[in-house]
Amino acid sequence: MHEYAPAKINLFLDVIRKREDGYHDLGTVFQTVDAGDTIEATLRDDGEIHLTYNEPQNYPLESDLVFKAAKALKEYANCALGADIHLTKVMPLGAGLGGGSADAAATLRLLNRLWNLNLPFETLESIGARLGADVPFLVRGGTAFAEGIGERLTFVEPLELPDDETLLIATPLDSVPTKDAYAGVPKSGPDRWEQYKAAWNSQVQVCLCGEPATETPHHEDLFELVLNPETCFNAFEISVFPTHPLVAEMKQKFLELGAKVALMSGSGASVFGIFETRELAEKAAVALKPISRYQAVTKFWHR
Repeated sequence: MHEYAPAKINLFLDVIRKREDGYHDLGTVFQTVDAGDTIEATLRDDGEIHLTYNEPQNYPLESDLVFKAAKALKEYANCALGADIHLTKVMPLGAGLGGGSADAAATLRLLNRLWNLNLPFETLESIGARLGADVPFLVRGGTAFAEGIGERLTFVEPLELPDDETLLIATPLDSVPTKDAYAGVPKSGPDRWEQYKAAWNSQVQVCLCGEPATETPHHEDLFELVLNPETCFNAFEISVFPTHPLVAEMKQKFLELGAKVALMSGSGASVFGIFETRELAEKAAVALKPISRYQAVTKFWHR
């Protein structure tokens, strides 16, 4: 049995305030993309969790989010079964694409099926919230507003790129420690985020119950918002670009190569851009390959 683990990008990301607990309140738009790892699992009757990889990873097993997710689900469900899990890892580490969180989310979905637990998404999201801020969104994927530290989700009608338009994701030869990104990021207050939500919600019907909206988005108007360089925003660019010039260079090259809009994802280091045609995206990928440690020419994803 196997499960796909699609990664995510942030179409908008602002840091609203620092909280008393040391975390930060964010306002962001998550979007899953058709690029990710794959999880496979077979049943064990002895209750043990074994995890293997397609290639060795440079972190201990106990810190792997796949292993943690399996243990957390087994404990929650009081399940006597175990699993042999194999992770085919292709997504880069420290890239702002939620690769590890996507793996954890996929593990929860996969073992929920393998162990016949039949837990709803809401329960898996609750378990995932204890593993990482991005995990609850990635359990379900699609398109969603996220607030708080990322755990307060409002799912909206999943976005589709217009015909022929293509997404390019590239990770430069750099990585950005999360603590470095947060160290110098400005706290904007709520205004920019509230204005962005209001502009988006004027084009689509937001559904607060976690299911897709019933109305079709006005894609032309919505993508004018999503693809507008003046409204696409990531506050972490302000703190990351001065200390990680390779990331800033990557974004600039995206624009020079014809991207309609380009933005850093999460706290970096990956940059994504949307091109009018797949041909343009593929040409840009070739030009960026010498300064990239990961690339994907792809589309948005939803189940």
